Amino acid sequence: MNERRGTYPPPTVTGVVTDRKNRSYLIYDPPFYRPEFEEAFLYIVNEYYIPPREIAIFIPCALRKPYSSSPSHKLFHRVIGEVLTPDRYHVVIFGTCGVVPSELELMFPFRNYHYMLGKCTDPAVLEDFHEIETRRLVAYLTKTKDIYKKRIAYCIGPFRRAMEAAWEESGIDVKILPTQPVIAQMYDIDCPFPEGSLSMEEYISEFSAGISSVAQDSG
Repeated sequence: MNERRGTYPPPTVTGVVTDRKNRSYLIYDPPFYRPEFEEAFLYIVNEYYIPPREIAIFIPCALRKPYSSSPSHKLFHRVIGEVLTPDRYHVVIFGTCGVVPSELELMFPFRNYHYMLGKCTDPAVLEDFHEIETRRLVAYLTKTKDIYKKRIAYCIGPFRRAMEAAWEESGIDVKILPTQPVIAQMYDIDCPFPEGSLSMEEYISEFSAGISSVAQDSG
């Protein structure tokens, strides 16, 4: 599946962003509308084998590809690794990419797009994302109902709202971090992203404590 590709319409370039190291990225149209992402997701939920693990840890996708090369994912993995051994958990990426087991990060099309939902101001696109991502999360949670004992999702903003909706619709429990009180504490209406970044120390501290708590419950 890593090299499996169909014939798809070319993506539309909608802009360019530059990261902190002055690297430029072309930003494309929303990937959650595109057929190659739906095809890849259907492969994951209908065909892909996921080995059982005690804990599933859902973390958001990242602009830099592969995801594991991004500074945020390196930080998240370090926090996880300080608490859990690799045989106890499975990392799952979710967001504008859909829902992707982290070991599939090199699979087409998951390393072949750049998109920033945080810059989207179109309410119709944001609503579509919520509906599409909630559907995909419900399908993945249902597929893995008996594969994981516990689930953690580390997310804010639209990703969090989709996870909350999927939790409610599926009836499958997910511990969602950071908690609302901590988000409210960090909220700054004057910032471009009022909820801040998941790399902030206060959020990371709660993420680490949450992993420890779930690890004790599932052990």
